[in-house]
Amino acid sequence: MKVYKFGGASVKDPEGIRNLEAIVRNETGNLVIVVSAFGKTTNALEQVLKTWMAGDEDYRHLLDNLYNYHDSVACGLFPGGNSAKGMIDNSFALLREYLETAKKDDYDFEYDQIVSYGEIWSTIIVAEYLLKSGLNPEWIDIRGNLITDDRHRDADILWSESTSRIRSVFNFRDRDIYVTQGFIGSTVAGRTTTLGREGSDYTAALLASILDADEVVVWKDVPGLLNADPKWLSDAVRLEEVSYREAVEMTFSGAKVIHPKTIKPLHNKNIPLRVKSFISPGEPGTIVKSDTVFKHGLPVFIKKENLIMISILPKDFSFAMGENLSRIFFFFSRHGIRVNMVEASAVSIDVCVDDDRPKVDSLISDLGDEFSSVYNENVEMLSIRHYTPEAIGRITAGREILLEQKTRSTVRFVVR
Repeated sequence: MKVYKFGGASVKDPEGIRNLEAIVRNETGNLVIVVSAFGKTTNALEQVLKTWMAGDEDYRHLLDNLYNYHDSVACGLFPGGNSAKGMIDNSFALLREYLETAKKDDYDFEYDQIVSYGEIWSTIIVAEYLLKSGLNPEWIDIRGNLITDDRHRDADILWSESTSRIRSVFNFRDRDIYVTQGFIGSTVAGRTTTLGREGSDYTAALLASILDADEVVVWKDVPGLLNADPKWLSDAVRLEEVSYREAVEMTFSGAKVIHPKTIKPLHNKNIPLRVKSFISPGEPGTIVKSDTVFKHGLPVFIKKENLIMISILPKDFSFAMGENLSRIFFFFSRHGIRVNMVEASAVSIDVCVDDDRPKVDSLISDLGDEFSSVYNENVEMLSIRHYTPEAIGRITAGREILLEQKTRSTVRFVVR
């Protein structure tokens, strides 16, 4: 049994969904298909959420645009009509009712209730198209099976409950294909949660681990894992094999091809991960597996953008380490802020984090009684695995270096 994951770029239009069907048809064994929201739907739903939270009635227009987009995809696949349209109409009606009647809760909770709809819409259409094409899929709402805690926008899995439910539902007794959503889950009480931005890869890995899959294949618009983003460095080349450890280092540094949480459940069960191109599905891609010896000899360049570097200083000029350090990171944890890089001196700490402004503003406010804080906006973190002097010079030339960290195998710079 395999798990296939298709991202938003691969299913953004009718042509993409037809391509998905052709890829799936070539698989002869049992298959779980995890699908992200179409195209830029998640971004659009985030805009709906922000507009609605601000009390701006223009959210209705934004939601109408989303409906028209999904309706056009469905009409392109089912010109004679299909039950998918009725299911999509009903789902949009439920969201509209929620937005018209719900009392606004905190942002993270509402994010999960609203933005999660994108994966529901995409999987309804994909499952119906596979059925129309003569395959035998079953659509599964993952929210009844992937059970999490109540940490909204970054939920943790409740393994025991999720394992029991998933193995019961994804049993392959009557079907050889299941279509389900990435990115979303729910609490035991049935409240929708999400697993973190771009979390569909993680969903695929969780299902593979629980169902003891032979392999996970993540279908992307690139030929595999590359040693750099080709939009940044045009001479990027494909890596044939990558170890689990190397993949973790790459994703931690900001590589976008794989979600950072994806590797651990696969490593625990020794399940290989293959990254392949949906544009050229016959190409080999990259395989991520255990015990792969580093052999490509290439520096791996990673850029993470839209960051903030916060400098924190105790007001009483006491040492930053020890109890103060523990206190500072308690605040980071409480506000759900993930740290990308830390550098500490005797009396100050520099921390590089994602630019999630509401959370950062709340953090700085809470730190204010004990610590002074200043920050630099719009910074980037540049990382090189297996660096050379030439590689460092290539990406730092002309940049102001605010922070630098170097180990035997990795160097990281915060720059602007």
